[in-house]
Amino acid sequence: MKILYGVQTTGNGHISRSREIIRELKNLGHDVQVILSGHNPYRLEEVAVFKPATIFRGLTFSTFRGKIRYLTTAASLNLFQFYRDVRSFDAAGFDLAINDFEPISARIAQRHGLPSIGIGHQYAFCYPIPLEGDSFLSRWIIHHFGPADHPVGLHWHHFNHPILPPIVPGHLNGDQTVISNKILVYLPFEHLPDILQLLTPLKKWDFYIYGPVERSENLGHLHFRAFSRSGFLNDLGECTGVVCNAGFELPSEAVHIGKRLLVKPLAGQMEQISNALAIAQLNLGGVMTDLDRNAVVQWLESPSPEPMGYPDVARLIAEWIGRGEWQDVRELARNAWGDLQNKRFHVSFKADV
Repeated sequence: MKILYGVQTTGNGHISRSREIIRELKNLGHDVQVILSGHNPYRLEEVAVFKPATIFRGLTFSTFRGKIRYLTTAASLNLFQFYRDVRSFDAAGFDLAINDFEPISARIAQRHGLPSIGIGHQYAFCYPIPLEGDSFLSRWIIHHFGPADHPVGLHWHHFNHPILPPIVPGHLNGDQTVISNKILVYLPFEHLPDILQLLTPLKKWDFYIYGPVERSENLGHLHFRAFSRSGFLNDLGECTGVVCNAGFELPSEAVHIGKRLLVKPLAGQMEQISNALAIAQLNLGGVMTDLDRNAVVQWLESPSPEPMGYPDVARLIAEWIGRGEWQDVRELARNAWGDLQNKRFHVSFKADV
């Protein structure tokens, strides 16, 4: 098949899971052409798997100090350019459009009558899952930002609906030697001075802080790292815990290999607030609503969990796409969860999803 695949570059989670699926689709012989849209697509690492790719500005949110800035977001939107990009794209010859909550490829599919599949965490919100902080705007965004004929949601639990487990990199297996006082910190929506104020007094721990820094440097127990996917995964494997915003991909990777997890949701972002609620309900980690040092100290003394060990969901999805039976998401979900119903969930986990 010739497949158009839209990837949001506003967060590394969209990039990471799309990379795994696209690689599997290409391995199965499909012709995949990629649209990248959102913030800073030019800084992507390992872009070879995305080629050939078309880069568009797309739509994204503006944030500051851990909060969404709605007025700044509205002022920065260029809807004329957005719709011009949709109309100008030549979709001749494509058999299918897939998007990871990416709006341009979704509209191209609608405009040209292409069957479409949406793959991502946001599509789990089509079902009654843990939800908090929602509003008319957040509900509208979930249902209309990246629409698809066949939504495939991902989450840490199926909640008795056809929702799949997370997609994690195949080489992330937790076999590295763990450094007992090493903590990975990734809080891209927070103000760096606020992070320093939070962590500077905690000198018995080594914090590896990824963020908007020009170069990597070490200042005592604080280790600043410019973003590198390979370096990030190496630090994730060696650390004993992860402090991050309440997105989906990094918490999934941490839970997959058994790292302690502490999340701080982005204020005003329904998805992250709901993720934090799910993490608390599923006993997957700790939650702090602010950059709270007492919460960090208490969390640092908590025990490490057992690895969840998610299956190769990217391969299962790629094979399912190739079969063309896209209406049957339930069987895909049953196959994906497999033995995970016996893992450490404290809520009821039925075998029939």
